[in-house]
Amino acid sequence: MGVTRSEFHRLALSFPETEERSHMNHPDFRVAGKIFATLGYPDKNWGMVKVTPVEQRMFVEAESKAFDPCSGAWGRRGATSVRLATVKKTTLRRALTSAWELAAPNHLRAGRPKTAGAPR
Repeated sequence: MGVTRSEFHRLALSFPETEERSHMNHPDFRVAGKIFATLGYPDKNWGMVKVTPVEQRMFVEAESKAFDPCSGAWGRRGATSVRLATVKKTTLRRALTSAWELAAPNHLRAGRPKTAGAPR
């Protein structure tokens, strides 16, 4: 169980028109200029996905050892920390997909099948 930094990185970059940049000295992943995920914050053992607050609750309830709401307003808006060592690869893929879909413009989402969303 768990994923490596390399796996998170590869999965995040697998979405159409995703680019890697840097934000506050750690990699971030963007579509149409909008960050949907980051890697290495608060340290190398973590990633972050920006999902809806409802999806965040679902991920946290399903895998509380892998997902944790970020603190403050960012967390209340859906920013969710991901513990790499404990997250299941399939669940991480769903979380990254949800985050990408939330950030991507309509023309990019139009051709993609809908995701199943957060685990139930």
